[in-house]
Amino acid sequence: MFEPKKLKIVAPYEKLFVKLRAMKKDTFHPGPWTVGKSPRPRTTYLQCSPAKGSPGLADTLPGGGGDRPKPMSEIRDRHDLYQQAVQSVEAEIDFVDETYKTLRGRYANLLREDFCGTANTACEWVRRRDTNHAVGVDIDPEVQDWGRKHNLAKLHPDARRRISLQTANVRTVKTAPMDVIIAMNFSYWLFTGRKTLGEYFRRVRDGLSGDGVFFLDVYGGYDCCKVIQDRQECDGFTYIWDQAAFNPINSEMTCFIHFEFPDGSRLDSAFRYDWRLWTLPEIREILDESGFRRTTVYWQGTDEETGEGDGVFMPRTRVDPDPAWIAYITAER
Repeated sequence: MFEPKKLKIVAPYEKLFVKLRAMKKDTFHPGPWTVGKSPRPRTTYLQCSPAKGSPGLADTLPGGGGDRPKPMSEIRDRHDLYQQAVQSVEAEIDFVDETYKTLRGRYANLLREDFCGTANTACEWVRRRDTNHAVGVDIDPEVQDWGRKHNLAKLHPDARRRISLQTANVRTVKTAPMDVIIAMNFSYWLFTGRKTLGEYFRRVRDGLSGDGVFFLDVYGGYDCCKVIQDRQECDGFTYIWDQAAFNPINSEMTCFIHFEFPDGSRLDSAFRYDWRLWTLPEIREILDESGFRRTTVYWQGTDEETGEGDGVFMPRTRVDPDPAWIAYITAER
């Protein structure tokens, strides 16, 4: 009998961004229909006017006249900050690994991570077993190069040989048939139209083996349509999730990730997301229309003592409404 592990993902809304910290994707990329990349990070300062007698802004910037060090916002790497604040790849792969075994009676070996960004999750997959192989697909070569340098380079040489990265559009990419394809951290929401999302889902189905499973996550709830900011203290910095705009007519929204540092400096708009808040029924309908034979929703339980998410996701067909919730979906070929 499948015994779900306690995953490190906690439900919102007061904790929404423990997973929405999970906006894993610096895999955010404008879709193939958009020209250009996400905005360049900007360094801002929380104090605009220095106190009398204190060093001015020029003394804190590169090339300034003072001896003060550079602000932390210019030193810290946004991808590294993202991985520290957002990702819990061990918990994510725990869920994928155990759920696939429950559905198919064996462990999966071949995994494709769509919108892979720095390929952190794909790296965790090849670390699990010597028989595991992974392909990471992303449209942005720059972020993949960062992943090669900082994530793949840390793998044992044998594990590194079992992972490959493709710079490609996930709606047109061709790979060997996969046991598992994942699109996590709501990255597929970049497809804001039903037609384009369906095209992507059909491409995923075509990329799976005969008993392959597609894993994706989703969030929702009536608080998720609000314009709101949430701050989470991390080790040495503050993570800020900024839900900046929402259009109820088409459910499209704009969100940002900012980082703030103890020296008062701040990295604004380190990541930007322009996407659609898709509902569970819409996603499942499009998966059905795309040829998947069965979809299942895995809902997170509640800790009786804290009233917060307990990190255990189980199949459900009926649940109580929540201000905000996170769930997984499996779609079987």
